[in-house]
Amino acid sequence: MPHAEITPQTAPNLTAVLFGLSGCLVDFGARTRLQDSHSADHAQATPGALDSLHSLQHQQIPCAWLDELSPAISQGLATGLPQWIKASQHCATIKPWPAPDACWQALMALGIQRLEGCVLVSGEPRLLQSGLNAGLWTIGLASCGSLCGLAPAQWQALSAQERDIKRSKATVQLFGLGVHSVIDHLGELDTCLADISLRRLKGEKP
Repeated sequence: MPHAEITPQTAPNLTAVLFGLSGCLVDFGARTRLQDSHSADHAQATPGALDSLHSLQHQQIPCAWLDELSPAISQGLATGLPQWIKASQHCATIKPWPAPDACWQALMALGIQRLEGCVLVSGEPRLLQSGLNAGLWTIGLASCGSLCGLAPAQWQALSAQERDIKRSKATVQLFGLGVHSVIDHLGELDTCLADISLRRLKGEKP
């Protein structure tokens, strides 16, 4: 009997998606970490962030964001995000990244009871390492995270070649951590999540 063709439509749904806040959903370049404060510019959603969240909400996939910034700063950064995405605040009783505890805490807050099919998306190497230690699928962001570390205007001011060089260096560093996929920004997330679903259907595990 021939095997059915594996397509995104037949792949299993993801269980939950966790996002970094700074350098992922907002704060292109993760500049807030350097300044220990935030501005209105930092709170702007990164390319593809709102569309990605809308797509996940449409699929009824639970989502939360994580950050280790102070609650006042992180809540300020998250003001433009949809109200339904849960915030997982940094807690003094939780071991800091790259320990896995923060990821597990976020999943428990969502009511998730299994690690299978859970994904972490971030541009911060220490949070990605936390996700790997927690047993999650991980997706690194090359251009908008702390490895490139440039504000949007600085990024756009670079030549295409300069952007490619920085993006390539960040990609090598992220894959060096052991992340499962690397994309430029969240505008490419839907395709990447579909690929992870197919990899799961083929029996691959994080």
